[in-house]
Amino acid sequence: MEKPKFYITTSIAYTSQVPHIGNTYEAILADCIARWKRLTGYDVFFLTGTDEHGEKIQKQAAAEGCTPQEHVDRVSGELRRIWDRCNVSYDGFIRTTDEKHVEAVKGIFRRLYEQGDIYKSEYVGNYCTPCESFFTDSQLVNGCCPDCGRPVEKASESAYFFRLSKYADRLLALFEENPDFVQPVERRNEMINNFIKPGLKDFCVSRSSITWGVPVDFDPGNVIYVWIDALSNYITALDYTVGAKGELYSKYWPADVHIIGKDILRFHTIYWPAMLMALGEPLPKKVFGHPWLLIGGEKMSKSKKNVIYADQLINWFGVDAVRYYVLSEMPFAADGTLTYELLAEKFNGDLANILGNLVNRTVAMTKKYFGGVIPEPGELTDIDRELVCAAEKAVKEVGESMDAYRVADASDAIFALFRRSNKYIDETTPWILAKSEEGKNRLKTVIYNLLESIRIGAVLLSPFMPETSEKIFAQLGTDRTDMESLESFGALAAGAVVGEPVPLFARLDTAAVLAAIDEENEKETRPEVPEIGAEITIDDFAGMDLRAAKVLECEPVKKSDKLLKLVVDIGLEKRQVVSGIAKWYKPEDLIGKTVVLVANLKPAKLRGVESQGMILAVDNSADDVRVVFLPDGIWPGSKIR
Repeated sequence: MEKPKFYITTSIAYTSQVPHIGNTYEAILADCIARWKRLTGYDVFFLTGTDEHGEKIQKQAAAEGCTPQEHVDRVSGELRRIWDRCNVSYDGFIRTTDEKHVEAVKGIFRRLYEQGDIYKSEYVGNYCTPCESFFTDSQLVNGCCPDCGRPVEKASESAYFFRLSKYADRLLALFEENPDFVQPVERRNEMINNFIKPGLKDFCVSRSSITWGVPVDFDPGNVIYVWIDALSNYITALDYTVGAKGELYSKYWPADVHIIGKDILRFHTIYWPAMLMALGEPLPKKVFGHPWLLIGGEKMSKSKKNVIYADQLINWFGVDAVRYYVLSEMPFAADGTLTYELLAEKFNGDLANILGNLVNRTVAMTKKYFGGVIPEPGELTDIDRELVCAAEKAVKEVGESMDAYRVADASDAIFALFRRSNKYIDETTPWILAKSEEGKNRLKTVIYNLLESIRIGAVLLSPFMPETSEKIFAQLGTDRTDMESLESFGALAAGAVVGEPVPLFARLDTAAVLAAIDEENEKETRPEVPEIGAEITIDDFAGMDLRAAKVLECEPVKKSDKLLKLVVDIGLEKRQVVSGIAKWYKPEDLIGKTVVLVANLKPAKLRGVESQGMILAVDNSADDVRVVFLPDGIWPGSKIR
């Protein structure tokens, strides 16, 4: 009998930088679902990959002194290494610089243009470089990008547009007739109420101001914008081209589920379906917008210095512990949180105490009391039946939760079985049963039930912690690792010999581990200290007049994203000073503060604005500048020496 098909994708990661643990969570989540589907008899195709075009990458490559292709080759290779280290079992890995993808995207763009779904016009709007998105004035939030909160730039250029407005009615019908198309339901409601019902506007699908992208082959000087380029990967990876659908496409499309971050839901549930409608292709069956993994309650950001990478966590806790944490601690709809302390607590509590201790002492008791041979069970008592019911309940609940993508709930159900098994040991007291011949007969049933419960739990756990499950199977001496073996309690073969009782997870000294992590992070983030400059004399220093200056006014310099114009009081007079600190400070951060001013510096003009002095600041790192603030109570004009 032919297996049912299941096609699952992650979003393709943008190659601007190496992915952090929040990005990696998505790949681990999709991997867990893909492994579950394989375990339950599906023919799975699991796609992931990298999005490699755009202005941000072009700028980063220039800053690094390399070509865009060299930059994306490095980042894409690093991402793939991380996915592999996290045991992400992808079947396909696409890069948007792949030749077959580039040619397919050209054909898709041409087809949409020829049939009138794409047209050329002039774009005037607000552009966010990190998000690679244009926004109208009404869409901005406090003058900034509504998606990421960063500043935008006014942009005007000739561009092609996709007629999204043409598909508004069909998109609304899609949402209303398929209530499960977007999960969780909260995300579905956001798309309907915030985007579709207020009215869909045509969106920009080309750029003429950049060169790093798929070229519009019939209009040189234009490159195809991210949404047609990146979103098309889900079908081009299956060898789709206009007019020649590949074998993989015919076999696996439409996708059963796109696993994506909630921040890009609009593009996957509105833009992408509209593009497929225009192409006359089937739509994906479901889009799951997972929540964010926050660090101590905050979104990860380099500026906040709270970015954590998968490599760091794996080095300290191991790959399966990291997989287990992110899968078990991320709610279905709400954001999850991660700290080193919470991970260490989860490691010791769930993995070392509950799971590791259960497996270790059960296998050790099998060795001690039965020479390592799995005993034949006898008649069941009520306590035994309770354990059997717990195992059967776990199988049912895990199946229901995984099919609904409630992965954390499935994890809870598995560990509920392990907890019940530990309780069963306390209830049956094997060490007492072993003291009498009558008790020894009863002990056979107890040990068998424990080993079988562990085996069932390990099968269910295998999509979450594949390496750990394999170690458990080896200790149990069993090859019954399939879902069919879970149809009834008792598939473990009596008479087989267990392996050695090797501890799965050694309990951590939390305080020591956290101290070591802090030390390592400090070393990694501490910038290289520059060499001391040429020697000066006391007379050289005395020639510099440093004064306390209170900031009275502050505002951005027009047409500059780096400069702030300040008016400061230096006691004798008010001065106007221009400082390149706009990246790190807002005007309200400075007004009322007292700073150090080089007061006898020759005036200069910056962007046409006169600056009468210089404010002192510290280069804390390459991208972290701190203004030197003086304590409250220092009078303006006080001399610093």
